[in-house]
Amino acid sequence: MASRRGGEQYIRDGRVTVNGRLADVPGVKVDPANDDVRVDGAPVRAARKIYAAFHKPCGCICSRRDERGRPTVYRFLPKEWQSVVSVGRLDFQSEGLLFFTNDGQFALRLTHPRHGVRKKYVATVEGRVERSMLQQLVRGVGHQGQTLRAERAELLQASDACSAVELELGEGKNREVRRMFETQGLVVKRLQRTQIGKIKLGDLKPGRWRMLTETEIKTLLEKT
Repeated sequence: MASRRGGEQYIRDGRVTVNGRLADVPGVKVDPANDDVRVDGAPVRAARKIYAAFHKPCGCICSRRDERGRPTVYRFLPKEWQSVVSVGRLDFQSEGLLFFTNDGQFALRLTHPRHGVRKKYVATVEGRVERSMLQQLVRGVGHQGQTLRAERAELLQASDACSAVELELGEGKNREVRRMFETQGLVVKRLQRTQIGKIKLGDLKPGRWRMLTETEIKTLLEKT
């Protein structure tokens, strides 16, 4: 119906009732499942919670709008999902698993560093990656005043032309994987996020989304 501030104004104007009684004090607690909340006599219902997994393609940004006119991930989502936000981000050139929700507590649980929700990435890197480099990434590297560190790093394949590395991260600093390899003098050609918590990208196609199951949501909210 309104923002929190707008809702408070509705209450001050005497437009809100709870179970038939005027709600004249902001902050009245209600049970959305059982209480009858009305504005100007019309019933108000809690918004349906949305929890979706999405395969972000390369070549789009995670903002709803872009001053440079670049495509955004929201072009792939249903138009009625006006209230959803991305849980974390992937940069323009990166692809892979991304969540969308209108549940702020869910988003915070997955993005705040104190919860340490692990995320897996597969990076295709120009040139040969040595195992000693991966050991360094696990120990931690410095970049632009920050310490970047992988929880785990595994070499999937290596050649003089390119290498594939699977990384597991516990935080999620801006462009973290690309910056980690920059410290080793290497450039990431392709970066895909393959897993968040216990939820895998699987066979979800680029630009497609699916709703998370109740079991998956509970798994993501479990304390680690």
